[in-house]
Amino acid sequence: MSLDRRAELGEFLRSRRARLSPEQVGLPDYGSRRRVPGLRREELAMLAGVSVDHYVRLEQGRTLHFSESVLDAVAQALRLNQVEREHLYRLARPWSGDEPQSEQQVRPGLRRLLDAAADVPAYIVGRGTNVLAWNPLAAALITDFGALPPRERNLARLVFLDEGMRELYEDWPAKAADVVAYLRLDMARNPGDAGIASLIEELSATSADFRDTWERHELKDKTHGQYVYLHPVVGRLDLGYETLRLPDDPDQALIMHTTEPDSPSATALALLANWAHSTVRSGSR
Repeated sequence: MSLDRRAELGEFLRSRRARLSPEQVGLPDYGSRRRVPGLRREELAMLAGVSVDHYVRLEQGRTLHFSESVLDAVAQALRLNQVEREHLYRLARPWSGDEPQSEQQVRPGLRRLLDAAADVPAYIVGRGTNVLAWNPLAAALITDFGALPPRERNLARLVFLDEGMRELYEDWPAKAADVVAYLRLDMARNPGDAGIASLIEELSATSADFRDTWERHELKDKTHGQYVYLHPVVGRLDLGYETLRLPDDPDQALIMHTTEPDSPSATALALLANWAHSTVRSGSR
C-alpha cells in the first residue's frame, strides 16, 4: 500500500477549485447552473494563464513532470497558502521511490528535551501521528500511553476511535480536523510509508467522522496553537502548544504544552502534575 499520487493530486485540485467562486476571483457569473460548486476547469486555466488541456492533464495526473512556472501559476490562481503550495509541488513531481524505515527510534537529544520538561505535558510524535515517547504529565493529560499496546499509541486512532477523546477536548471537531490535516500532510511527505496508508484505510473503514473529514483535503503543519481540555480530574485546562523539530530529523516532533502564569489553568496543571507523579509513568515504544 502507498499513496496514489495522481489520484491525490486530482482530488486536491478539485477540492481547491470547489472552494472558490467566480465572484471571489473577479470573474463574471452568468448564472448558469454548475454541476459542482466552485470554479470550472476552464475558468481556473484562464486565471492561471495556461491552456485548458494543460490544466486538465495536471488535474488528471496524466504526467508528473510539470514546470515550476505552471505549478506557480496554478497555485496563485487557487490562492493556495504556503503549506498547500508545497503540497501541490510535492504531489506534482516524480517520487524517488525511497521508503522510510519502518521503525522510528527517539533521538537521544529529543529524549533529553522531553525528560527536562517535567513541569509541562510533552510528548514526541513520529510519522503517521504515532506517539513515540512522552513524560508523565502528557500521559496524565491525554491518556496513559504506557498502558496501551504500541499500535494504539497513535493520535489519529485515539481521537477517532477512543470515546474518551471526545469528552477530553472542548472542541473535539476542531481537534479531529487538525489531526486529519496533519496526517494528510504526513502521507504526502512519506508516500511509501505502508503504516500511514494502512492507518488511513483502517480509520476510513471504521469512522464516518474520519471519512467525512478526510474528504475535505485540508492540510496543516503542526507548529503552535491552543486547545481547551476538560480533564476528568482537574477540570478545564486552556493550554497552548509549541512544536519543536530538529532540522536534520523532521520526522520526529517534540510537542510541549504551556499555560499562562498565575491563571486558573496554571493552577489546574500544577494539580495534574502532582497527580501524575503518583499514577503514571513516562515511556516510549
